[in-house]
Amino acid sequence: MQCPEIIKAALEYIEHNLKTDITAEELARMANYSTWHYCRLFSSVMGSSVAGYILKRRLDHALAEIAVGRKAIDVVLEYGFDTYAGFYKAFVKMYGCSPKKYLGIYREHKPRKPEVVNLYTVNELRKILENWDIEKKLPLHDIYLSNGSSVSGKVWTVGDNYVLKAGSREKLIKNLKIAKVLHEQGFAASLPVPAKTGDEYLEYPDGDEIFILTQGLKGRPLSKSAVFGCHRTQYAEEYGRGIARLHKALKAIEKEVVPDEVNLYRNVAEWALPNVRRQNMQWSMDLKESFFDDFLDSFGALYDKLPRQLIHRDPNPSNILFDGDRVSGFIDFDLSEVNIRLWDVCYCATGILSEGGDEAYACWLEILGGILRGYDLEERLTAEEKQAVYYVICAIQMICTAFFASHDMYRELAETNRRMLQFIVRNEEKIRKVAE
Repeated sequence: MQCPEIIKAALEYIEHNLKTDITAEELARMANYSTWHYCRLFSSVMGSSVAGYILKRRLDHALAEIAVGRKAIDVVLEYGFDTYAGFYKAFVKMYGCSPKKYLGIYREHKPRKPEVVNLYTVNELRKILENWDIEKKLPLHDIYLSNGSSVSGKVWTVGDNYVLKAGSREKLIKNLKIAKVLHEQGFAASLPVPAKTGDEYLEYPDGDEIFILTQGLKGRPLSKSAVFGCHRTQYAEEYGRGIARLHKALKAIEKEVVPDEVNLYRNVAEWALPNVRRQNMQWSMDLKESFFDDFLDSFGALYDKLPRQLIHRDPNPSNILFDGDRVSGFIDFDLSEVNIRLWDVCYCATGILSEGGDEAYACWLEILGGILRGYDLEERLTAEEKQAVYYVICAIQMICTAFFASHDMYRELAETNRRMLQFIVRNEEKIRKVAE
């Protein structure tokens, strides 16, 4: 049985037995794994410990029954809580507010079906790699999510010279097409390694994903010590210059790629902002209503004046490669779209803040200034773009906060992004000054 099937079977079992005592040892026996190995596997796939996952499902289902009128004490006792006080304490820790306040904000609660990320075993990946004419038994390493909390389950380094990637046909073929046309423009790009059949990708017979093996690019992401070290402003400027050079190349190939086009303002106004408004109440973020109103009015007035083009969309520091002191290339164009170009500039800055931990807050404004300055030196920012920097950063944070909060496995990232948004709003005037 493959990893996803093992976990899916466990999730089904948990879902139907939430009112009984379930242990990791029991689930491990069902999967014929040792408890230690099973717990490690579960955490890698679900982003949570077994006990943490079971607790959240019990809280979710108990609240759903309370929401439709059942007596709270009867419900929580059925779901294994010794007292209502125990349920209350666990709920506040998980959701940031009391059950009553939560239902007052959201009106109802329907437990969402959990997601299961495909996670391939080393043996499965070795079997897949047999379809390419490369050296056997090259070291295989997982690539982690940007916060380092869990493996992506989609990308692996193969030796020093290759990257293996799994994903939907639509996304990976778009990524491939962008890489090829960027290469034709003389820009560094991850080109596909043809399989033994001559095809540029492999159809996986037992799943709905395809696999692509690409050549590794020269360089690697900057280390945390370099990003926040004594040369941080120089590196920040090079991030900005690199994104500007990328934008010039992407603009030249836009018509060849036929990317999706998005309306950032509408996405935030109709989805992310209302979501964050509710989280603001739920988690007591102390964002004033005037913040939301000003964003809608001021960013709305600026939005149509901002230059748009094909952008990377996900230029977090992990996707930007350096060779020495210079950006040597970008990876992962899966999300590329036509959007305001300022998104990439600001997203690089927020990605640095997200990945930097507590120490990043003290010097982040300096880094933001360096990124904006570097971009402006290569590709001039308009007056409207400089005015919009604060709003675009807020838009990014509201989208990230709303997205991560809607996925159970990203609870830590949701918390990180809520904190980032609070910090950004507190420092509005300083951000505006940096962007001038």
